[in-house]
Amino acid sequence: MERIVDARGLVCPQPLIQTKRVLETLKTDREVVTIVDNEVARDNVLKLARSLECETTVREQGSEYYIHIRKESLPATQLTVNSGQTLLISAANLGRGSDELGSVLMRSFFYSLSEAEVLPRRVIFINSGVQLCCQDSPVLGSLLALEQKGVELLACGTCLDYYHLKEKLCAGSVSNMYTILEHLMAAEKVITL
Repeated sequence: MERIVDARGLVCPQPLIQTKRVLETLKTDREVVTIVDNEVARDNVLKLARSLECETTVREQGSEYYIHIRKESLPATQLTVNSGQTLLISAANLGRGSDELGSVLMRSFFYSLSEAEVLPRRVIFINSGVQLCCQDSPVLGSLLALEQKGVELLACGTCLDYYHLKEKLCAGSVSNMYTILEHLMAAEKVITL
């Protein structure tokens, strides 16, 4: 019996994550057919399937790709919170250049992170990055999911005050520079975005 993942019109990484979710729920000797409408999504889903040692075939029909993934067996996945890693988010957008693109990239980053199996111990938000923790943030759902999985979220209180956002904080807790510095110095690895 096959399960269909219709990922047409979805942007990266949604086709990959939806396929992964379905694969994780299937018993052995089952097939998933993921339908995508672009080569990047096709290639990403194929890489996922191959990394999970699944058999794959692709059928192209017009501008759509039907990716047949046969699951023999998958290793059990286990959520890991990596206590040695800290993310430092210093802006509301990811990267330099277009703010519109940076916003799209930040949404994609946090969505992907919330679906990952290995998570950082904490995420620290400073400067305009604190906007991501507040009401109407485009990544709020992903941040709340990370909190539920045990990731500590800290937002700089001075930054929240600067942007007049302290009352709108919805994810994480208010922190101060001393505590932020302690966490950064104690971390095995700090990744700054």
